[in-house]
Amino acid sequence: MSNLTAAKVKKAGPGKSHDGRGLHLRVTDAGSKSWFLRLTVSGRRRDIGLGSWPEVSLADARRKAFELRSAVADGRDPLAEKRRAAIPVFKDAARAVYDANRPRWRSERHAANCWGSLEKHVFPAIGCMRVDRITQSDVLRVLTPIWTTRPEVARKTRQRIRTILRWAMAHEFVQLNMAGEVIDGALPPMPRVQSHFRSLPYGEVADALVTVDQTRSSPSAKLCLRFAVLTAARSGEARNATWDEIDFGAREWKIPADKMKAASEHRVPLSDAAHEVLDRAKDCHDGSDLVFPSPLKPGRPMSDMTLTKMLRDAGLADRATVHGFRASFRTWALEETDAPWAVAEAALAHSLGDAVQQAYIRGDAFAKRRELMDQWAEYLDRQQGASGPVT
Repeated sequence: MSNLTAAKVKKAGPGKSHDGRGLHLRVTDAGSKSWFLRLTVSGRRRDIGLGSWPEVSLADARRKAFELRSAVADGRDPLAEKRRAAIPVFKDAARAVYDANRPRWRSERHAANCWGSLEKHVFPAIGCMRVDRITQSDVLRVLTPIWTTRPEVARKTRQRIRTILRWAMAHEFVQLNMAGEVIDGALPPMPRVQSHFRSLPYGEVADALVTVDQTRSSPSAKLCLRFAVLTAARSGEARNATWDEIDFGAREWKIPADKMKAASEHRVPLSDAAHEVLDRAKDCHDGSDLVFPSPLKPGRPMSDMTLTKMLRDAGLADRATVHGFRASFRTWALEETDAPWAVAEAALAHSLGDAVQQAYIRGDAFAKRRELMDQWAEYLDRQQGASGPVT
């Protein structure tokens, strides 16, 4: 039998008022009122909140109580169902982790890169899946295609998935982290990425160029380094570049075989930014054929030590080498673009192993490399300072 009426609910004072069959009205000392239903589920007494009065009326509370009692009578667990309904999909969990960590990340750029990598590699596969329904197979479906071909991207992607699922575990949405040790046996050994030259993370290259511009080094040296970075060229290739190798109309730099490590001619597509560097370099012309003549010995190529000293003066020598900027470019191409491996290798003038790969490069790679180098220049420009003035 029901004990409460709408009038009694309105006048109820602090404490609990019983309506019957487990339905209660709780009134605080401050006067706020809320409903709860006391049930026995799986042998345990549970109190289930039904909402606050007057938003939830007496009639509403009775209806909700009836539905919950019916669910228990059918062998269901309303609390478990409520918890399951609150379990987020992976993308929502990722957003919660992202928002929680963003204040302590080193830069907006880093935050954008983290979210961008999830949008590119993870969300298309598991973004709309509830976190408790993600299996090892789902995580492997994300990682396997890039595990050996783009190892650094794969490593960071797994780390980010694992962090998000660790958050889900902490909130008791999942019992096991499907990006953790449970998938180790299904992944092949990750290739080692060897680095023989100190190199900056690609996200710091643009700032490094700005720092170099603020040194007292010669304009020719600053321009030479910027040109080498924009073209991903070796130090010697940039320092020994001559004007007759530059085709301004075709916007390309044709390096003869006798200047190349692989002893074969190499064409380099010139981005707008690289073209601008060459225009500035004309002001440094000393009457020789050299694009970047030595600031100390007119008519002679700039020495490697000139560029090394410039990095030292900029406070970068312990973290970067001129050659290391090629590694920065290669990592950027790997992590931030969809450029095929062969195209990125060709941009560095690396020799490719088999005849099929070499035939591919002879075919259409120059146009693809032009697109890649344009993207690199645009990326540096967006990172603030890659197109700044040389002082």
